[in-house]
Amino acid sequence: MGCCSGRCTLAFICGVQLVTILERQIFDFLGYQWAPILTNFVHILTVILGLFGTVQFRPRYVTGYAVWLVLWVTWNVFIICFYLEVGDLSKDTDLIMTFNISMHRSWWMENGPGCRVTPVTPPPSWAPEDHRYISISGCLLEYQYVEVAHSSLQIILALAGFIYACYVVKLISEEEDSFDFIGGFDSYGYQGPQKTSHLQLQPMYMSNREKAARPPAHLGEDARAPSGGSVRFHALGGWMTVTLFLTMAAKITPIIIELTAGDQGT
Repeated sequence: MGCCSGRCTLAFICGVQLVTILERQIFDFLGYQWAPILTNFVHILTVILGLFGTVQFRPRYVTGYAVWLVLWVTWNVFIICFYLEVGDLSKDTDLIMTFNISMHRSWWMENGPGCRVTPVTPPPSWAPEDHRYISISGCLLEYQYVEVAHSSLQIILALAGFIYACYVVKLISEEEDSFDFIGGFDSYGYQGPQKTSHLQLQPMYMSNREKAARPPAHLGEDARAPSGGSVRFHALGGWMTVTLFLTMAAKITPIIIELTAGDQGT
C-alpha cells in the first residue's frame, strides 16, 4: 500500500512538472531565450524517463531522475540570482540567455500584466536598425519577478520530486529483496518445466463373466498367466488318462460278454 501511494504521488509530481515546464518552454521560445530552451528540453526528457521508471518499477530511471533534479535546482537558483542581479550578475546581459545571438529579453518584459509599450521616436543612434526602441511602463509585475516565480515553482516541485524519488527507489529495492528471500528467480535460479509422459491411462471395463474367469489378484502372476511348460504337462497327463481308460475297457469287455453268454445258456 505504501509503495502504491508513493509511486502515485511521484507520478502526480512528474505530471505537474511536465505541465509547468511546457508552459515555461512556450514563453521562452517566444522570447528567444536559447539557454533556457535547451535546459527545459533536457528537463522534459528526464521527467518522462522518471515517470516511466515510476510506473514500470525501474529504479535506475528513478535514480537518474533524482540526480537530474539536483542539477535542475541549481540551474533555477542561478536564474533567480540572474534576474535579481545578485553579485555581479546583470539581467541585461545577452550572453547568458541568448548566447549573444540576439538582443531579445524575456517575453514577459513587454507582455507582462498591465504593461504598456510605447515606441520611442526617433531611436537613439546606438540602437540597431532592425530593432525598435520602446519604453515600457505601468506593469503590475515586472518581468524579472515573473521569471523568478517560474523558477521558484520549479524548485519546489523538484524538491518534492527528489524526496519521493528516493522514497520510491527505497521501496522498490525492499520489494526486490523480499522477493529474493521468499524464493525468487534470482536466489534459486529458474527451473524449466519438467517433461511429462504423453501416455494416458484409460479405464478398462469388464463383464461379469470375464471377472469370474479372471483369477484373483492375490494369487500372483503365475496363477493368472500359466507358463508354457505347465500347459504341456497338463496336456500329456490328459492323454495318458484317456489311453489307460481305453486299454482297461478293451480287457474288461470280453469278460463281460462271456459272463452274459453263460447266464443265458443255463
